[in-house]
Amino acid sequence: MTRDSEGKDEGETTTTPTVPSGKPPRVHVCPECSSVNLIEDFDQGETICQDCGLVLSQNLMSRGPEWRAFTKEEKDERGRVGIPTSFSIHDKGLSTVIDRVNRDAYGRQLPMETRMEMLRLRKWQIRTRVHSSSDRNLAQAMAELDRLTDKLHVPANVKENSAVVYRKALDSGLVRGRSIAAIAAASLYAACRSAETPRTLKEVAGASRIKKKDVARCYRLLLRELEMSMPVEDPIRCISKIASRAEISIQTQQSAIKVLKDAKRKGVVAGKDPMGLAAAALYVACVLENEKKTQKEIAEIANVTEVTVRNRYKGLKDSLGLSA
Repeated sequence: MTRDSEGKDEGETTTTPTVPSGKPPRVHVCPECSSVNLIEDFDQGETICQDCGLVLSQNLMSRGPEWRAFTKEEKDERGRVGIPTSFSIHDKGLSTVIDRVNRDAYGRQLPMETRMEMLRLRKWQIRTRVHSSSDRNLAQAMAELDRLTDKLHVPANVKENSAVVYRKALDSGLVRGRSIAAIAAASLYAACRSAETPRTLKEVAGASRIKKKDVARCYRLLLRELEMSMPVEDPIRCISKIASRAEISIQTQQSAIKVLKDAKRKGVVAGKDPMGLAAAALYVACVLENEKKTQKEIAEIANVTEVTVRNRYKGLKDSLGLSA
């Protein structure tokens, strides 16, 4: 077998990776030194290996903005794109909104004829956004979810999950004949339970102005029809919530967490209300740390009865052998 002038053996075939037409090859490893330390120089439009200096590709396109911003206000002011898609908006944020400012780009008042035209366009824009019954249902439900999450201080990811749960319930026909506010509150409670965010059913029902039994009935309906499985709520997550409202010190909170961990190892917390256990553990810790807090005060903050705190306190004290 002979070799040609380029050093290849005659009869030997070389295979090259096929690249779709119009798209440059995506290189992740340097072909010379097999290094992965590659940098993209958008000023020169090149991809360069940091180890051997080989230019792997050129004429790259910069996908970033052409402007610079040094503060969040400058970034918001200079950005020319809308918000990302969100399930918590009934149209997922994809539609156009005509504002009611009635001023042009220079801040000057629009003429009356132009204002009337913008009023007509705004009216038809609203009509086209909610042209079907499901869109009107979603618009009302997402507004209710927005109010609930703002009142209960729920994180954004939980809000998105609750909107997804409501949309699934709407697609399954579970909202028909039932209260939109009740299904929205049940969806939010289900999302809080799924994300292990400490929000009780009583708190959600109080914020939604719906009876607790109605929200509980809709919640059980969602679990049954959507085949949702909920994790068991950890009482340790409820410690900081109760302690911050009762103004309990960090040292006492750590003692309460230690008490709950010891109770978990002995299997005492199974089948008990997480809020009641957390309140009782905080009371035990307050007694151990000589911090003056009454059972009634902690029970009111935890939204449980004083009898519950007393019974859980006795159970923790007897099972752990505490002298509190």
